Formats: sequence, structure tokens, C-alpha cells
Amino acid sequence: MRSPNEGKGYYPHIGFCYFISYQGGHYKDPVVYRGTDAPKCFIEKLEKDAIEIEHIYKNPKPLLPLTESEKQLYDNAKNCYVCDQTFRENNIKVRDHNHVTQKFNGPCCNSCNLAMKTPKFLPVFFHNLSGYDAHIFIKELGYDKKQINLIPNTEEKYISFSKSVSNDFQLRFLDSFKFMPSSLENLIKTLKKDEFKYMKQYFDSEKIDLLLRKGVFPYDYFDSFEKCKDSCLPPISKFYNELNEEAISVEDYNHACRVFNQFNLSNLGEYCDLYVKTDVLLLTDLFENFRKICIQTYKLDPCWYFTTPALSWDAMLLKTKVAIELFTDYDMLLFIENGVRGGISQCCNRYAKANNKYMSNFNPDDEIKYLMYLDANNLYGYAMSKYLPLKDFVWSDNNLTTQDILNLSDESDVGYILEVDLDYPPDLHDKHSDFPLAPENKPPPNCKEPRLLTTLEPKTKYVLHYSNLKLYLKLGDMKDDLNLYDTSDYDKNNVYNLPLVNKKVIGKMKDENKGNIMTEYVGLKSKMYAYKTNNKIEKRLKGIKKQTLKNKITFEDYKDCLLNQKLKYVDMNLIRSKFHSIQSIKQNKLALSYKDDKRFVNGDGITTLAHGHWSLMHLDLFNEQYDIKSDDLINTQ
Repeated sequence: MRSPNEGKGYYPHIGFCYFISYQGGHYKDPVVYRGTDAPKCFIEKLEKDAIEIEHIYKNPKPLLPLTESEKQLYDNAKNCYVCDQTFRENNIKVRDHNHVTQKFNGPCCNSCNLAMKTPKFLPVFFHNLSGYDAHIFIKELGYDKKQINLIPNTEEKYISFSKSVSNDFQLRFLDSFKFMPSSLENLIKTLKKDEFKYMKQYFDSEKIDLLLRKGVFPYDYFDSFEKCKDSCLPPISKFYNELNEEAISVEDYNHACRVFNQFNLSNLGEYCDLYVKTDVLLLTDLFENFRKICIQTYKLDPCWYFTTPALSWDAMLLKTKVAIELFTDYDMLLFIENGVRGGISQCCNRYAKANNKYMSNFNPDDEIKYLMYLDANNLYGYAMSKYLPLKDFVWSDNNLTTQDILNLSDESDVGYILEVDLDYPPDLHDKHSDFPLAPENKPPPNCKEPRLLTTLEPKTKYVLHYSNLKLYLKLGDMKDDLNLYDTSDYDKNNVYNLPLVNKKVIGKMKDENKGNIMTEYVGLKSKMYAYKTNNKIEKRLKGIKKQTLKNKITFEDYKDCLLNQKLKYVDMNLIRSKFHSIQSIKQNKLALSYKDDKRFVNGDGITTLAHGHWSLMHLDLFNEQYDIKSDDLINTQ
């Protein structure tokens, strides 16, 4: 007998590196430290540097003499380089310059020049601050009584937090992952070799190729500071990652050995120093490149933002130059919020096996079946590119008829958000059962928690945009139209003889399998499915780690769960924090379940009906189907 959450041990933190990217040139070399007091020392050193940087900001340097080209640019300028407004007598042209580098920024109106302020914080970026890194050092911020501010996601996960180092200056800790949401390994591949300018400053050109990738480190072996004295790398077996239950490849191990030898390292501690230094400089190059693109494209610096949504919102306002009117009527705000529902995710047909002429094992005597995995290109962006509410919000006295609504243009200067009662005629139930119109948040039968459901039930006081209501009123059969699809990822000589069109066009439907034949599919419920193509198996399972899904759950497990009604439990190694103390645990969790309460599952266990379907009106079978209890989610063997 054991608990489903079995503690495995705490992680020691014995080293760090940070690097200060300074617009005025070289500030200092990367700060690398190794010791048992690493978290405390990190904060002490960082605060000292922050105080020095505050001093630089508080002592601005004058503008250097303009070059001839800068003089010409200034003299000929008619508009502010910041706001693009024409200079006027009451808003004159001035020379804006960088108070650190002393360089001329551009001709600026006086209003913008006065509005631009010297930073009162030093941004400190970690890649995955919110998920892990913050736990390592955040308790060290309480060493004195200076203010700490938090922007929380949960009690122990933060979007950002800051620590005052003086009355006017803060250390602001930010997560680069919220701007570049991918692993360092993947991000490194997006830059050309000559774009790693900080890496090239600190490493020889002959050795840099070894470092332009995510490093290899024996995390689980490194369980004490004494391991720093090891004079060589441990054997490949010691690089086993217990968290992901995965051994490293021989290729990765050989790479680690080459790094150890090429850099003439004398012990594992020096390897640790090189590892953290490389990671930090790689992140610096990646984020500085991201900053450069944002500044060149949008004139906005990500360092002033907490997350990408805030950055992209300001970019939208800057590029479109729209002035969005705020609601002053609270009832209007509540009315709009009633129409916000989220994204639909459901499983309608739970199993299918293809049989068609494109398959090697095609049987012409059996029923012809095709399977495809389609997804919309940037569905959110597609919706946001339509005509959107902007200003002049009023309650309407118009009594719109059905024909009035159908006659409204989707690009009308005046739009409507409506509250309506919708009836769902039984003669549409069979046609619409797989994807009923007008989703709503409500508890499924015999469930207390609301879910986003597509049902065939009548709706009362349903709030929606008029263009949605137009669709609901006139929806008919979809036409076979190639213009609806993005086929750009298909092979040039694809067997379907389709032209490659609509590359990345938002709103177009794209074949996620790039033309590969989909042969078999199992869907248990929303975000719990697997499928085969002629050359791969894909599995999706929310709440289960990718490595656990890869190593411990097979396509046959999905089929067994569906066809034989067998629940599947798996062990996962996880990292958890309690009061910011990090611990690895082993959890036994329900991974696959055949029970789905978002739809009514027919007796064959495969086909389903939407709730509210006419054929279910007199059935009392739901209690028998959905008797799974919350206790089943975690197995306490």
C-alpha cells in the first residue's frame, strides 16, 4: 500500500548565472556563482547591481552632437517619430535622445518627449519563472522590510513579482516564456548563427557550435554539493531523468563528453558553471532578438510588459489608431459577459476506422470511409479581424424581425448584441446532433459543475452577436469549396492532385496531417483521443505529462478503454511546491476513462447524441451511464 502522492525528495540549488544586457555597451561579464547559499547570494548580488543601475538612470547624460544625417533628418521632419502627429506651435519639435547612450533617437513632439520616463525598475527574466524558477529564490526576498509586490496566478504561481531596492527602484521578475512560449531547445533553432552576438562575445568560434543547443545535465545525480568535486562526468546511466522517466541518448551523452573535454573542465562543478552560463547567454540572445523585432515592428519594448497579451493589445492600438470607448453602464458590461462562453471541445463519434482507395490495405468490398483531422488557421485571430464593437454603445429600442437580422451586413457600421429566446425544432435534431448551434455553459445531467455544452434544448435569454444569430437562422448545407481550405502543407505531388493554396490564411481549414492518410481514430471524451496515420500514431490526453503519455499509454489502451470499458491509471513523477519548497512526488492518476457526460452515449458505446435530442426525451438512462465519482480520479491503492 502506498499513497498516490509519494514524496521522492527535495531539489538542492547550488549555482546560478545572470547577465546584464546594457544598452550603453559592456556593463559586466556574466555573474556565475556556485555554493550552497546560491539563492541568497543571487538576491544579494542582483540587488547590488540594481542600485548601481538606478544611479546610472538618475544621472542622465546629455545628447551627443548630431551627425549631418541626423541634422537633416531632424530639420526635414514634419511628424513625431513616436506618435506620428504633426508638429504644432503648442506641441513643438524637440530632439529626443537616449540618456544612457547619449544617442539621438529621433525628432519628437514635446508631449511625447515629456511622457517618456526613465525606468524605475530593472527587469529580470527567467524562462519558466512562473512554473519553477520563482520557488528557488522567492523566500530570500523577505530578508528586509522593503516592499514586495505580486501579480498572482495561484497562491504559489505568479505572473510577476517585484522587490524594492530603494524608495524609487525595484527588481521586477518576469517570465520570458510568457513572450516566447517554447523550450530553449526549440527557440535556439529559430536564430541564425550570426545572431548569437552575446554567445560570440564569450566563447571562441571553434567551440560555439557545441553550445548552440540546449545543454545536457545529470539533474538527478546532482543531489549534493559534494558532487561538484567529481573529476569527470558520471556514466550515461546517471543522466537518467526520473521526472520524465527517460534516459538520454548516446548522442546527447557524447555531446556532454565533448563539451567537458573541449573546454578542459576539471570537475563537475565547472561543468555546472558552463551549463548555467550557456543557458543564460542563449536566453539573452533569444530575448534580445525578440525585443529587436518588437521595437522595429511596433515601436514597443517587451521589457515594459508582463505578458504577450498586453504587448499585442498595445500593438493593436498603435497600428490601428482606434480609440475604444469604455462601458459606463454596468448593466451593459454584465450583458456582454453573459455572451462570453469559451471554446467548444467535445467528442461526437468515438471510434472510426478508415477504408479508402488511398490505403495500402483498402478493401473495396467494405464500406468506403475517410478520416481527416482539420483545424482552423488562427481561429481567434480570424474572429478578431472581423468588424468589432468600438463606440457609441446604447440600448436599442428597435424591435428587429428575423428578416431585419438577416438583412444586416456583417460589415455594417452599426452592429447588435442581442438577447433572444431560441427554439430547436425536432426536425433539425438529427441533422444538427453532432454540432448543435448556440453552445451554453450549464451542468450536464446528473452533474453539478457547469461545462460548455452544445445541446438541442431550447435557449432562453441567450446573448449573442447578431452575425452568429444570422448564421443560426439561415444555416444550410456546406458546399464543397476548395477555397475553404489551406492545402499549403500538402506534398507538391500529392495523390489527391490538389493545388497548394491559402498558406497560413486565417480562418481557412487546414489538414493537420499534411495529406497523410488517417487510418484509425479513438475518441473517449474532450481532449482525450488518439489516431493513426499511415506513418505515425498521435495521442492527446489533457492532464497527463507528455513523456508519460509517450512511454506508458498506447493506442491500444485507448481502444481497450472504449471497447472493453477499462479505466487506465498511470504513475507520474511530478514536481510540486508547498510554501515554495520544491519536492518531487509520484502520483497515480486516472488517465483514460470511457465515461463522457458532455454528450449522451448510445448503447454501442461509440455513437453519441447531443443532450436535448428528441429521441432522449422519454429515456431515463443517464444515471446508469455517468456514475463516476470524484474519488475515482486519484487511485488510492
